[in-house]
Amino acid sequence: MSTEYRNLKLEKRGHAAIVTLNNPPAHTWTVDSLKALTQLVRDLDADRSVYTLIVTGDGPKFFSAGADLKVFADGDKAVAREMGRRFGEAFEALAAFRGLSIAAINGYAMGGGLECALACDLRIAEEHAQLALPEATVGLLPCAGGTQNLPWLVGEGWAKRLILIGERIDAATALRIGLVEEVVPRGAALETALAWAQRTEGQSPTSVAACKQLIQGARSNPLKQLLPQEREAFVNLFDTLDQKEGVTAFLEKRKPEWRNG
Repeated sequence: MSTEYRNLKLEKRGHAAIVTLNNPPAHTWTVDSLKALTQLVRDLDADRSVYTLIVTGDGPKFFSAGADLKVFADGDKAVAREMGRRFGEAFEALAAFRGLSIAAINGYAMGGGLECALACDLRIAEEHAQLALPEATVGLLPCAGGTQNLPWLVGEGWAKRLILIGERIDAATALRIGLVEEVVPRGAALETALAWAQRTEGQSPTSVAACKQLIQGARSNPLKQLLPQEREAFVNLFDTLDQKEGVTAFLEKRKPEWRNG
């Protein structure tokens, strides 16, 4: 995969794709980098050899500080609308990635940086990380899913503390309230994410994709609707090569060889 993605570095290790945010010094988002992320996720979705997508920041200090406020300095609503649309497209594409997505938060995750992490399935924070959604302190608001995804993870109270009070939290607090799933030493987030990715490779990628859709569907659909869909998705897996391989491998007492199909 030789495509160039603005301010993003792509590396593949086995079945894991590592996307490194690379717009120094703080890895802020631009229209171009958001468009690039949208395209990158679409490309990875089409690559059946990729099971896991890991997002991290370059260097030891910043995951991402969000949008560069200089973009909004002149109050141009057309610019604001374009940025909002690009944020939405990029992070909604990330959230819809068919496989497992992991944010390896290696430092400050502020505003649109934290919203990027919120769009991922799982989050690992290094012990020095700081997380915040400070948009209201500059007369703005989180427009890339923050007001919706954060309360789903941590509850309304903590979401209001971060958004309405502008509270910044450390990694330990993020773990305590359920904003991240793991806290690791400085420099260990990517390594841990890769270890999780390797564990995911033991799962059928077609099963993972189906499970992820059902889990995320609970955010917007009633239980009485999703329970029949869950049963139907179970039956549909019997059309896949992975289902046949998984059961056969278990009965033959060997490791399955997934085809993601």
